Amino acid sequence: MTILIGSFLGLMLIGLPVAMAMAIASLLYILVTGSVPDVIVAQRMIAGVESFPLLAVPFFILAGNLMNIAGITGRIYKFAVALVGWMKGGLGQVNIVGSVIFSGMSGTAIADAAGLGTIEIKAMKDHGYSPEFAVGVTAASATLGPIFPPSLPFVIYGMMANVSIGALFLAGVLPGLVMMLFMMGTVAFIARRNNWGGDVLFSWRELGSAGVEILVVVLFPLTIWLLTLAGVSVNYAVGGAMIALLLADWYFKFSAVMALMAPVILIGGMTMGWFTPTEAAMAAVIWALFLGLVRYRSMTFKGLAKATFDTVETTASVLFIVTAASIFAWLLTTSQAAQMLADWIFSFTQSKWEFLLLANLLILLVGCFIDTTAAITILVPILLPIVLKLGIDPIHFGLIMVLNLMIGLLHPPLGMVLFVLARISKLSVERTTVAIMPWLIPLFLSLIAITYIPEISLWLPQLMQIAK
Repeated sequence: MTILIGSFLGLMLIGLPVAMAMAIASLLYILVTGSVPDVIVAQRMIAGVESFPLLAVPFFILAGNLMNIAGITGRIYKFAVALVGWMKGGLGQVNIVGSVIFSGMSGTAIADAAGLGTIEIKAMKDHGYSPEFAVGVTAASATLGPIFPPSLPFVIYGMMANVSIGALFLAGVLPGLVMMLFMMGTVAFIARRNNWGGDVLFSWRELGSAGVEILVVVLFPLTIWLLTLAGVSVNYAVGGAMIALLLADWYFKFSAVMALMAPVILIGGMTMGWFTPTEAAMAAVIWALFLGLVRYRSMTFKGLAKATFDTVETTASVLFIVTAASIFAWLLTTSQAAQMLADWIFSFTQSKWEFLLLANLLILLVGCFIDTTAAITILVPILLPIVLKLGIDPIHFGLIMVLNLMIGLLHPPLGMVLFVLARISKLSVERTTVAIMPWLIPLFLSLIAITYIPEISLWLPQLMQIAK
C-alpha cells in the first residue's frame, strides 16, 4: 500500500495529471509486488466504465453545452432578473437564482460557471459591482449545479455506492434550497453593509409575470398527477399536458417557461419511474435541441458542432479519470487500505457524528488536490463500509461527499471553477482565490447543516418512497 500511495503522491507532485498518476502508480504497484498479473490493469480499467448509468455522463454534458449555445442561458438570466433583480444586491441575487435554474439542466459546476458565469460577471461589472464580488458570488452559486438534480457527481457516486441515482437526485433538492438561502442571505448582508439597492425597478407586472411562469411550471407535473389519479394513462396525461403547455407558451409568449420545464421533466420523470438517469439525460438533450432548433430558433449548425466536439472532449477526460481511478480504488481495497482505515477510526471512536466530522475534513482535503470524479471513485470503496457499519444512510453520505468536493473546486491547486472564473473575469488566480474566500462561510454553514441534520437530505426521498 505504501508503494501505491507514495508513487501516486510523488507523480502528482512532479506535475503529472491525476488520471495518469493513478494509472502509472497502479501499474508500478502491480509490477513491484507481483500480487496480480499486469493485464489486470487493463481489465479493471475497462470494467470501471462498463456501466449503463455512466451513459448519462455524455448526455448531461451535451445538454449543458446545448443550453449555452442555444441562448437558453440568456433567457434564464432575464427571468431571474425579473424575479429577484429588484432586491438589495439585485444582480448578486440574480446570480444565485439563475444558477439554481440552470443547474436543473446541466448538472455540473463548470458548465454553470462557464455558461451563466460569463453573462453574470459582465452584467455585474457593467452595473458597478467590483470584479471580486462578481467572481465570488458566481463561484459560490456554481456549486449548486451538482447539488440540485440532475448531477453528474451523483451519477458516479450512485454507480460506485450501488444506491438509487433517482433517490440521490431527489435528495439534493432541499440541500440545494438550504444552500441557496444561505447564499442569498450573504448577498443581502453585504448589500445592506454597503448600502446597495436593487438593479432594476420593482415592478408588480414583471414580478407577476415571473410568478405566472413559475405557476405554469408547477402546474405541469401536478396536472399529470391528477390526470393519472383520474384513470388517464400516463402517456395520454403527459401528451395532453405537453400540448397544453406548448399552446400556452405560443399564445402568451412566456420568456423562459420552456427552459424552466427541463428540470421538472427530468426530476419528475425519474421520481415517477418513467426515466432511468440515462434516459433522463437523453431527454435533456432532446429538450435542449427542441428549444434551440424549433422553439427559439437560436441554434446554428456551427454552434451545434462546437457543442458536440466540446462534449466529446469533456467526456473523454471524465471517463479516462474514471478508468484510472477504478484500478487505483480496486488496489486500495485489495491491499486492505479500507480495512486499515476502518480499524484506525474505530480504535478511537465509534460515533457516527465524530466520523462524519473526520470524513468532512478528509474529503475537503482530497477535493483540493484531486478531480471530483476521481475522488468519488477512490473514496467510496474506502469510506462506504464504515458508513454502512455506523448506520449512516449512503444517500445522506452522498450529499455530504459531493458538497465537500464542490467546495474543493473553489480551491487551488486543482479548483477547476476557480481557474474558469479567473479566465472569464480576467483576474489573476490569486485575486480570484481571495474573492472566493468570504463565500466559504455560507458554504460551510450549509455543509454543517446538511451533515448533522440528515432529514434535510432524506425527507424528500422518504416522502416519495424512493429511500427507506
